[in-house]
Amino acid sequence: MKIIGSYPKIRLRRLRKSKWLRNIVSENDISNKDLILPIFVREGKNKIENIKSMPGIKRYTVDKLPSILKQVKALKIPMIALFPLTPNNKKDNIGSEALNPNNLICRSLKLVKKKFPNIGVMCDVALDPYTSHGHDGIFIKNKIDNDETIKILIKQALLQAKMGCDVIAPSDMMDGRVGAIRKALDKENFLDVCILSYAVKYASTYYGPFRDAVGSKSKLKGDKKTYQMDYRNSFEIFREVGLDLKEGADMVMVKPGMFYLDIINKIKNNFNIPVLAYQVSGEYSLIKNGIQNKILKEESIIESLLSFKRAGACAVITYFAIDVAKMIKTN
Repeated sequence: MKIIGSYPKIRLRRLRKSKWLRNIVSENDISNKDLILPIFVREGKNKIENIKSMPGIKRYTVDKLPSILKQVKALKIPMIALFPLTPNNKKDNIGSEALNPNNLICRSLKLVKKKFPNIGVMCDVALDPYTSHGHDGIFIKNKIDNDETIKILIKQALLQAKMGCDVIAPSDMMDGRVGAIRKALDKENFLDVCILSYAVKYASTYYGPFRDAVGSKSKLKGDKKTYQMDYRNSFEIFREVGLDLKEGADMVMVKPGMFYLDIINKIKNNFNIPVLAYQVSGEYSLIKNGIQNKILKEESIIESLLSFKRAGACAVITYFAIDVAKMIKTN
């Protein structure tokens, strides 16, 4: 890039001298339309409980979901993502509770679509909240069996679509699952149900608080490195994303987000498709604890989300969604 002109004729600080001028020339911004709020649901009635590993985040019984959905609606946050805390007595080796039409996710979907029909809902397709071993697939001969897992994921995706899910999000990282799910959805005439593929999901250490929130952390046997991506690698994203797009994915996810901005940028520049980022639980907790301990200012939340937009993400799944929407509204 050729630089035209030089100091003192060119003074870059001229464009920074006031807030209104900085706003005019800003390259990126964040709005409520860029936000997706994850919500944790649990069994029981009339309960809202704090999650110790994620300060400020709560679990809701299905009947108490309206208390947070009213805020989502008022702040015009376009979509939520639902995650269940499945009771231990409903977990087994194959995650059969994922196929129960009366499970937490299905009941939550029914409530949202009945009382808040204009709020979009995304649901993960994976078995880790439902398995007794905490993995995203089923164990056969001491390993996660890719193809047998897909058979269950297809049924899970179809059930969620029937219950009103708008965006099916396979987060399991099994090979070939996007194509199999798309084929099944189309066959059942769910042609308009979107697939947001967790195409790029790394075997990260930053998922710990989330696993605690859905009750899989203490259950997890070993790690997920045989199916989630190696965080030392970047160029295999082209194969992961390319295959999922070919199989029918409408959008792709990068997870984690903050430490993988280079990955978001590579995907956006090479595929020019809708890329979403997930500001995962560990990333959230780092910032939240920094604010609570007065090491960071609240503005650090906005700064973190703008980094996703700057890298090329069109939207961000973040536990800060409500906080940010309020901050935007008051500014």
